[in-house]
Amino acid sequence: MNAKLIITAALLATGGVAAAQGSGLAAALTAGQVGEQADGFLGVRGTVSAGVRAELESINIKRRAAYTDLAGQRSVTVKDVAAAVGCTTLKTRVAAGQAYQLRDGVWRVRQGSAPIPLPDYCS
Repeated sequence: MNAKLIITAALLATGGVAAAQGSGLAAALTAGQVGEQADGFLGVRGTVSAGVRAELESINIKRRAAYTDLAGQRSVTVKDVAAAVGCTTLKTRVAAGQAYQLRDGVWRVRQGSAPIPLPDYCS
């Protein structure tokens, strides 16, 4: 199994999903109310409207579908694909001031351009 290929394919499969987000979700990401999680899904950090929650859930459903398809093609688990994408997302897509959550369940906010401390399984 080529981990880089899995990550690349999963990011391509989910890349359009992020671009399709509505302005409510984009604002919540910028405000740190919503953030990326190490498990490859978006999570709620603060209080959000029902509309933002619906957008987030819609994106997570699309991500899960993409991860499931890729996992079936590569004979790996959905959790493995999602975690691989989560590593890459934390490394490359979380901007300064945006929230993220590691596996310990603690929400943090990225400060400047300092790298995010990635979980041990991210290599």
